[in-house]
Amino acid sequence: MFTFEIPSIDYLQLAPLIVVFLGGCVGVGIETFARRGKRAGIQVPFTAFVLILALVFTIVNWAAGNLGIGAVRAIALDGPTHFIWTMLLVLTLFSLLIFAERRLGGGSTAFTPQAASVPGTPAEADAIKAKLEHTEIYPLLLFALTGMMLFPAANDLITMFVALEVLSLPLYLMAGMARRRRLLSQEAAVKYFLLGALSSAFFLMGAAFLYGYSGSLELGGISRAVTAQQGSEALLFGAMGLLAIGLLFKVGAVPFHSWTPDVYQGAPTPVTAFMAACTKIAAVGALLRVFYVALGGRVWDWQPLMAVIAVLTMIIGTIFAITQTDIKRLLAYSSVAHAGFLLTAVVGAAQAETGVGTGQLTSVGAVMFYLAAYGVATVGAFAIVTMVRNSGGEVTSIDGWAGLGRKSPGMAAAFALFLLSFAGIPLTSGFIGKWAVFAAAWNGGYGWLVVVAVLVSLVAAYIYLRLILVMFFSAPADDDIEVVTPSWMTSSVVAVGCIITVLLGILPGPLLDVATMAGEFLR
Repeated sequence: MFTFEIPSIDYLQLAPLIVVFLGGCVGVGIETFARRGKRAGIQVPFTAFVLILALVFTIVNWAAGNLGIGAVRAIALDGPTHFIWTMLLVLTLFSLLIFAERRLGGGSTAFTPQAASVPGTPAEADAIKAKLEHTEIYPLLLFALTGMMLFPAANDLITMFVALEVLSLPLYLMAGMARRRRLLSQEAAVKYFLLGALSSAFFLMGAAFLYGYSGSLELGGISRAVTAQQGSEALLFGAMGLLAIGLLFKVGAVPFHSWTPDVYQGAPTPVTAFMAACTKIAAVGALLRVFYVALGGRVWDWQPLMAVIAVLTMIIGTIFAITQTDIKRLLAYSSVAHAGFLLTAVVGAAQAETGVGTGQLTSVGAVMFYLAAYGVATVGAFAIVTMVRNSGGEVTSIDGWAGLGRKSPGMAAAFALFLLSFAGIPLTSGFIGKWAVFAAAWNGGYGWLVVVAVLVSLVAAYIYLRLILVMFFSAPADDDIEVVTPSWMTSSVVAVGCIITVLLGILPGPLLDVATMAGEFLR
């Protein structure tokens, strides 16, 4: 007789994910029932409360050692999951402050001087009066974060695909919600949607191939089939390639990076900050889980492919960044180059299974530290981009940033610090991050890849140093351009970003230790 066994779910383990998802649902209710003028005043503190509560649950579960593969073996709650969830929640909280600044901070005098007289570019206060504000962006933020948290934690390919769609669909909408340059924003959203849908199809086809090979969609079951070599090699190699396409698209690696500059430029800058930091964290986490847990038994088969992609990503991202005249597109190609640096550690595959001793930095630990350092600097850099304005709104032309060091020495110095971190200059978090991923690649036997990465890093430093020279040693191009005075929200994001960037460059030990301890996946 058929019996149904009730699944056992530890809801405390899943509390961070549940809190964020329910927060998004309540946010939709607020949009439905609250008056337009009251929505932002409710949404901002409520979203902040949801993020802080989820962060508390994450830290409590992690500290208590509440680990395991739960939700009917659909979600792996291990060290990497909790580390990634902590990064995502903190960086989303930073992004929320930038979002809130655009809606609540400063009005027409503080943020867009003289903008009311320019057709099509209303000031923040004028946009609110014209009912052009987008408070629905807050529940969309939480829904996207739900997918980002589930994506690297998924223990089977169906759950991972669902997470990929949950994180992507809100981002497609958010990318098209700019109030100025709306056609550019909407074009970016359409491109992102079309290419994202194509990459999702590749991922789903790869999952089908892998199921045909192994008879399982669970990562552990796939790993056992791969180790036993029980299926068709053609199906396995096809699955590797298709899954890599779907995941590397979200990472922003070459040749799947074409969406990055257009979306970074066209999306509202706070949305760009959120995507640039958090999407990369979630995507790299999922990439590591699939290729280390499910396909770790055939690491020698996918390492050469990943090595080639890493080299192409570093070189092409750096070369195209040099040619850019728009600050957001420059940061987009910089993001592509950083994806290549991250992939060096992925290629190295320095884990306990490959001989890394207890307490030594693994590839997963190195990648997580790099993502933390890169994410903080990225959100801080885009926060400053929102503050450089003229009568028409944000100024993203690099020529417009000339002489910025004279107009606002403090903010120019903060931006220079973030650029130096991107370049990997000593005494910044970026230097320690690059050292960590290069060391992981070296320990994995890919010394030649480290040499290439170091040489590309030297070339990439020119990009950031050139921009610093423009800010501090060039005459101002336009007297109308200024760094506006933000409220405490954006100021705190920039200040905390600078402190963390310097602190991780001088005293990286505590975070490196945490990343090392959290650097192994459950199987």
